Order: sequence, then C-alpha cells, then structure tokens
Amino acid sequence: MTSGFAATLVNPSTQHKSCQHEQTQDSKQRPRLVMTLGDPSGIGPEVVLKALSDHRFEQRANITVIGDRAHLQRTYDQINDQIKSAAPHTILRDPATLNFIDIASPKAVTDGLTTGIGNASSGEVGFQTLKAAIAHTLSGKFDGIVTAPIAKSAWLAAGHHYPGQTELLAEMSGTQRFGMLFVAKSPYSQWTMRTLLATTHIPLKAVPTMLSPQVMTLKLELLIECLQRDFGLSHAKIAIAGLNPHSGEQGQLGQEEQDWLIPWIDEQQQRFPHIQLEGPIPPDTMWVQPGQAWHTHQPLPAQSQIAHDGYLALYHDQGLIPVKLLAFDLAVNTTIGLPFVRTSPDHGTAFNIAGQGIARSQSTEAALELAIELATQRLSQEQQTLKTNP
Repeated sequence: MTSGFAATLVNPSTQHKSCQHEQTQDSKQRPRLVMTLGDPSGIGPEVVLKALSDHRFEQRANITVIGDRAHLQRTYDQINDQIKSAAPHTILRDPATLNFIDIASPKAVTDGLTTGIGNASSGEVGFQTLKAAIAHTLSGKFDGIVTAPIAKSAWLAAGHHYPGQTELLAEMSGTQRFGMLFVAKSPYSQWTMRTLLATTHIPLKAVPTMLSPQVMTLKLELLIECLQRDFGLSHAKIAIAGLNPHSGEQGQLGQEEQDWLIPWIDEQQQRFPHIQLEGPIPPDTMWVQPGQAWHTHQPLPAQSQIAHDGYLALYHDQGLIPVKLLAFDLAVNTTIGLPFVRTSPDHGTAFNIAGQGIARSQSTEAALELAIELATQRLSQEQQTLKTNP
C-alpha cells in the first residue's frame, strides 16, 4: 500500500491545561518519550489509554502519543461506552488531553479499519505510525519509544516484509548489533529478571545451524554493555543456557555443547574477567533460581545470592516460556543496541478481545515504567559525561 500519511502535532486544548507540560528547567531534564498505538484494530489503543490514565508517569517524563487521532477517538468512544456498564471503575484517558502526533491516515486506509480484525489497512497504519515515531526520535525530538503490539500478518498484507518492529527499528537507525532483552521486576521481592535471546523468530529446526560462537559473542557483548550502561551492573553474573537436554550429557544427547559452546564460554570468561559467566546450564534447571528469586519475600539483597543478573537463552521459547510463566502481565521487551531506548509490552494484538474494554494494561505500564528508568539513566550518564568532559 502507498503512504499518503501526514504527521501533525496536536497539543491538548486549552480546556485541558492541567495535562500540558510546562517548559520549566525540570521538565526539560525529564526523558521525552513517544508511545505508538500499534495495530489500530488490536488492543494497543486501549492499553495505551488505560496506562496513561495514571498521570504519575507524566510527572516523570514528557510523553507524546503517535497514531491516527480520528481512529483513536472512535476507539475511545466505543470502549468508554462498554466499560461504563461492565467495568465502571476502569479509567480511560481522554485522547483530547494527550500530547499527540496525528499521522492523518488517508481515508482509503481508515475505511478498511475494523476493530478486532488485522488486515492491510491496520498493517499500513501501524507501519506508518512506527516509521514516524522512529523518524522523530532520530531527529532528536524524543529519547525513546514505547511501542504497542502489531500483527506481522497485517504488515505483510500491507506489503511490509519485516519479521517484526525490532527489525524496522534497527534498519532505520542503522543498527547492525541488536537484541531482544525481556525485563520483569518481581512484585514480591523487587528482584529484576533480564533474559536475552540469542536467536528470535526462526523455526526451531533452524536454531542449531543459526547458533555459532560469532552469534553468541555478539549477544553476550550486547548483554554486558546493557547491564553496565542501563542497569549500572559492572560486575554482573550471567547464566548461559545449554541447547540440548541436560546440556548434551557430555555429548550423549547432542554435540553442540562439547563442540563449541563450552570452549566458547571459557574463552569469553577470559575476555571478561570482571563478569561471572556460568554455563552451559541445563535448560530444565536454569530457571529454578529465577523462580525462587521471583516468588520469595526475602529482602532484595538476598536475591543476588541465588539468582543471576542476566540470562542468555539460546532460542525463543527456551527464554520466553519461563518469562511468561513468571511475569505474563509484567514482562517488557526492550531492544538493546539501538541509539535510543525502545520498550514494548510482552503481548500481542489480542484481536479477539479488542474493543471490549477488558484488555489489561499492566504490561504497557511496565513498558512505560522501564522506558522512563532507562531513558533517565542515559540522560544522567550524558550529563555526567558533559561535566567530566566540558
């Protein structure tokens, strides 16, 4: 589909002055984030409006939403009518009170939008929304992006052949080294689980051939850099999963560990003596300690004795099954290696419940919270660098 989209900045009207950001010195130091609506026919618009009903986020960051404003207003009206009777305590943010960039979708595209159905029209709107968000961020307008979920099938129907949003983010920013890190903070112990995937959206049968010392080195370097830069962990403990059951059982259940994974870990430990590497850990026991650290009610320092700061999983389901078992509504996907912060809720478009007012916004709230934390950390580092090297 062709574009024809035009972006327009829309500020809240004067009747909503309390929601506008005053340009004080304090507000200028706060991170500037842009939130996309994802696929407009999915739950993205709903969870964004629910998350932003908590005004405490905007006390810590300058937040702008980007998408098709007219469609968002229609979605708001539809869902607001639903929740008034079904869930009267649920609060939706009025779109009129948002700082908003309207991508002004062509009528030929918006006429094809149907709540709950992903198609070429919804794919085109979602794609153009993300492109605009990236362009604004690369221009320096924003410090980070929080992306609502899209449907890969809808992007494909619109003629956009990307495995997901991550690949478009990397392409437009000229990033060659990037990875998908899943972050979740336990509501019980406040311990943070960080899981990086060595491979992502590929068939399971392709994993052994895609894995190599070169791929693993790239991912490990990204993880170490992220733990140091974004989380202040300069002496991190990192667990690395095995590929085969029992990590190959000394070659009886697979050769990859013996052939290259164990020698590679030994080599990397010598390269990074300040980092504690452990592995290859049998996949069926690698997640026992994270589970204990997640569910315990012991004080946070105690968790550092039983769990690692980062986990390197070798393929998609090996890493994400435990993440979603422990933290389905709390996990956040952050793309590491980009020149800006990017976070996203760890769920899909949920077309089957779109427009009903029942979508949970906890993961979107967690994504926004993490984006604020990471962007604030980076801004602080930049300011410190300027002071050190004026």
